[in-house]
This record gives sequence, C-alpha cells and structure tokens, in this order.
Amino acid sequence: MPRNSERTVWTDAEMLECVSIIPEMDNTASFTFKAPSGALFEYDAGQFMTLEIPVPGGPLHRTYTISSSPSRPRTITITAKAQADSIGTRWMLDNLRPGSRIKALGPAGLFTNAGSTAKKFLFISAGSGITPMMSMTTNMWDDGDNLDIVFVNCAKRPSEIIFRQRLEQMASRSEGLDLKFVVEEPDPYRPWTGYQGMFNQLMLGLMAPDYLEREVYCCGPEPFMQAVRDALAGLGFDMDNYHQESFHAPVETSAEQPDFDDVVPDDDTKAEVTFAASGVTAKVAETDTILAAARANGLNIPSGCTFGVCGTCKVKKTSGEVHMVHNGGISDDDIDAGYILACCSNPIGKVAVDI
Repeated sequence: MPRNSERTVWTDAEMLECVSIIPEMDNTASFTFKAPSGALFEYDAGQFMTLEIPVPGGPLHRTYTISSSPSRPRTITITAKAQADSIGTRWMLDNLRPGSRIKALGPAGLFTNAGSTAKKFLFISAGSGITPMMSMTTNMWDDGDNLDIVFVNCAKRPSEIIFRQRLEQMASRSEGLDLKFVVEEPDPYRPWTGYQGMFNQLMLGLMAPDYLEREVYCCGPEPFMQAVRDALAGLGFDMDNYHQESFHAPVETSAEQPDFDDVVPDDDTKAEVTFAASGVTAKVAETDTILAAARANGLNIPSGCTFGVCGTCKVKKTSGEVHMVHNGGISDDDIDAGYILACCSNPIGKVAVDI
C-alpha cells in the first residue's frame, strides 16, 4: 500500500469496495467504502454521492449525503434509511456486505460550509438530514477549530436520533458543541426530559438566543425545512445566511442557469438532439428534456432526482444550445466547460451531446 503522499485522489471511474456496515437503528445503517486502489477521497463536508444500485431490472441511481468527514480521507461513508417503499436502500441493507463493490458518481453538491467565513453556526436537521451536519461538525472538530455550533436534530423518538452517542461524546469534550434534540414522543418506559413536540419559534429562541448572529444550515423533509424557514423569517433572520439541502423538488424559487435567457421552450416547436457517441439523432419537442429524448431512443443516461439537484445526469454538450433550469446540481465552472444536466435541459434547435 503506498504512503499517503504517493496516493492518488479517487475518481468515480473506480468502483467502491464496502469495508463495513454499521447498524444505526431499525432500517438504517452507515455504509463505509474504500477505494480498492488505495486512492484517497477528496470532497467538501456536506456534499453527496450517487450510488448505482444493481437492483433487478436496474440499475437504480440513488443520491446519499456523505456522513463522514473529508478530514478522514482513507474511507468514505454514507448513512441511509430505508423507508417503507424503499427499493435502493432496501437492496443495500439486504445485499451489501464487506467486500462488495458498487459504482458511485460524484462527490457533488453545493450544500457545504467549506467556504464560509462565519464563526458561529446553527445546524438544524430532521431524521437522516443529520448526515451533512455530522460531516461538517466532524470536519471542524478534526481541524481543531474553536467550535461554536448549536446542533439541533429532530426525530420521532430518542431511540431514532442518528449519531446520538457520537455527538454526545464529541460535545463532552468541547464547550463549543451545544446539542439540542427534539422528539415528537418519548420511547416507552424511558423518560425524556428534553424538548418535545414540533420544532417552532419558541424552541429556536431557547436553543440559540443569538440565532441572529449565526449562519444556518438546514436539512430534512421539505415540510420541516419550510417550518424552519418560516420560523427564522418571522423572527427577522437575514435569510442570506440560511442554507438548505433537499433531494425533493423545491416548492419555492429555483436557481436558474439557462443558456438562453430569452427563450421559453415551446411544445409546438421541434428540436433535434444528436447523441454523438451512439450515432442516434432524435427529433423532439423543445419541451422534451435531453434525458427524456435519450430514454425514448433506448439510451441510458444515469439519473437520480430528475429535477436538477443531484447532478447525476451531467453530460457534455458538444454543440447547440439548451434552456436549462436547475436547482444547484451543476457548478458554474461545469456550465462554462459545456456541461448540462440532461434532466432539466430543453433542446433549442439542433443540439449534440457526448452520449
């Protein structure tokens, strides 16, 4: 095994090898992977990866936030919870074992405090939305920063607070990590003396009286994040200091990065998409996406969220123009380099992509 100074940085051209699976609670586990080549992982705390899960009839692409810290680059961990209708995560829980290999795309994502100059943070999460907060907190802890974090996590019951023991161990060794757990109900026969109910303005004021001075990062189900936004806005918080992560379609304004600001796709106007590497040309409506055109012609572009958040469907546009409205799944540098997200790019006229 080469020394760290001689190791390369992992890229998604190499499969990941599972090295451990740690149960966190019912239907939830942390999956840790290494690069078989010994390459190191480089990413920003809070970013995510997309796993290509080989389910029957698949593959299926699912996006998971990285719960480990970039300060520990030999392995990378995602923590996933299988919901009642889960397919991908359920397959992982039932089939992944140490030694298993799986393809992954990324890391990617803009939800990170890596470039922040703030000194005081307020991390608010619900359920498995705790994963990017764990990554950012661990990274700051390992960097030896003077922590000033109010860490709020909401769960159904105390037994469903992911990473509770690890966070309490860290908080017991740092005055700057202030944990605040909120549960909807206690576990049977186990008294709970902390916050109980639904997160609200009153709790926010009690947990972080200096919230106006903090930079806020929020992750969880959309109704939860809406409640947090409403609470902060109602208390006069400067929402320029609010950041959130979600893998569900946004309900408010979306971050638009169209190549053609003046063009609105028209259902009656035809466009032509050439998939250069495959030798396929498709005539479609401007309102069709590049992803839909590919699927209609039997071509596979990996995709996850399908609304411009995860970045899984990033492809190189070699000619022509598209109207692209995304939600943070692609960087300005990638756009300048000619990349687009197939799921939210509408062809204008003739377009060619490297597929």
